Amino acid sequence: MTHRLARMMFAALACCASLGAAASDDDTDPELTRTIAGLDQKVFDAYNRCDLDTFTTFFAPDVEFYHDKGGATFDRQSVVDNTRKYICHKVKRELLTATLKVYPIKDYGAIEEGEHRFCELATGKCEGSAKFLMIWRLKDGQWQMTRVVSFGHRALTPAEIAAMDKATH
Repeated sequence: MTHRLARMMFAALACCASLGAAASDDDTDPELTRTIAGLDQKVFDAYNRCDLDTFTTFFAPDVEFYHDKGGATFDRQSVVDNTRKYICHKVKRELLTATLKVYPIKDYGAIEEGEHRFCELATGKCEGSAKFLMIWRLKDGQWQMTRVVSFGHRALTPAEIAAMDKATH
């Protein structure tokens, strides 16, 4: 009886898992995607212009930021301070639009994932790239990031640089 029950539970879990996977693959929300893409544009416009007053508003006070090269921070002020120190007037970020994906989080907000490249302002060269994952929370009508993961930082290959330059010009 126990073996039979275990097989039935396994079958039920497998069924539910496959239904969940199918639903998530086909269940895109165009409105949510537009909202999050618009927020991404606003936060990184502030980032690129070093408008830290605006930039700050996109992060929850207790944001967790995980960076594969820079480590982890656990508050908004550290994120802003690191941006001021390492990014302002040095680097700009460009979203690789085709990589952007948005997934809803029931009763919370959204997950944003994608890739972006970084360009040195002094040279204008865009030679670095990374993947990102951002957790956005909608609370009291305001969207803020509560978790950010920035990973896979690497130099772009010459072929990738040429392809991206061709696509943006």
